[in-house]
Amino acid sequence: MRIQNDTVLARLVRSMLGNRTEQAFDTLVVPAELAEVTGDRVPRAVFAMALAAVLFDDLLARVPSGARYVADRRAAGERILFDHGALRTIRFPQGPTGALPAGQDAFARILEPLGYAVASLYPLPALKMTGHAYCHRDLPEAIPQYFVSELHVDRFDATFASAAARVFGSSRDPLTPADAAVLDGFARDGAVAYADAEAALPRIAAAFDRQHDAPAVADYETLLAQSGEAAWIATEGNAFNHATDRVTDVEALSDRLRDCGWPIKERVEISGSGRVRQTAFRADPVERSFVDAQGEEVRRSVPGSFYEFITRHPKDDGTLDLAFDSANATGIFAMTRAV
Repeated sequence: MRIQNDTVLARLVRSMLGNRTEQAFDTLVVPAELAEVTGDRVPRAVFAMALAAVLFDDLLARVPSGARYVADRRAAGERILFDHGALRTIRFPQGPTGALPAGQDAFARILEPLGYAVASLYPLPALKMTGHAYCHRDLPEAIPQYFVSELHVDRFDATFASAAARVFGSSRDPLTPADAAVLDGFARDGAVAYADAEAALPRIAAAFDRQHDAPAVADYETLLAQSGEAAWIATEGNAFNHATDRVTDVEALSDRLRDCGWPIKERVEISGSGRVRQTAFRADPVERSFVDAQGEEVRRSVPGSFYEFITRHPKDDGTLDLAFDSANATGIFAMTRAV
């Protein structure tokens, strides 16, 4: 669908992506109900779709393998059905995470006003984490979901907890009181003035990034020794860990990509119901800054984010199974342990 330049969605996305806006709309499947909205008010669902488009663009900028795959799809005249984005957070036993609300609460305050609700919780005991699946109430099958996981610091030892406090205790809050007022407007009225939405979008998108200082090498190594996930958050923060393409047959796609030499996971994860099937590319390496024992900056290569694929089959009632699966998630999370 060609999205007209004067629509609310196009204006919002252009305010962030500039000359990449047309490419974004040539890439993503956008529901017609959202693509055609005009005027000076921004419904929550339109803002949610604009935010998703901006975050998808950011993921591709950080994940070369995903960007190459998406470019191939676009060149073939195909579009991406953005299923969900995943991010990781830190929850201490008590109190906030630096200046951020504790764990996934930092994102509940954003997602819930935009029309999302927690559809289910997913214990991830092997990772000492819990996943929260946020599904949009207006267009649940069409607007991307968010899988927000929390790492529970109190399930690790005291050495780990001390390192986590030093690393994540420096977290800053990118949202201003004005942004909170915009989110309150979405929660109260379901829509806000366009000018207010455009002003708030950059900082709301910036929440999906790293908010703390570069970690000390010693603290990073302490976290890494007990949790690859905590180490990943130390360098990447709350950025999208992965973005997911909903495809018709993930097994067939996986075989085809593997045969063509893509860095695809060795096997497809299948949910207990059999209806949700997932695989992914291995995480692309990135170079990040650390602080050594002398207080000097050092650089090293670490696992970055990755691109995922999912097939969702319908339930008995005919609706799409939008659930996740703890075992699937645990298997997919391992993709950030390989560089």
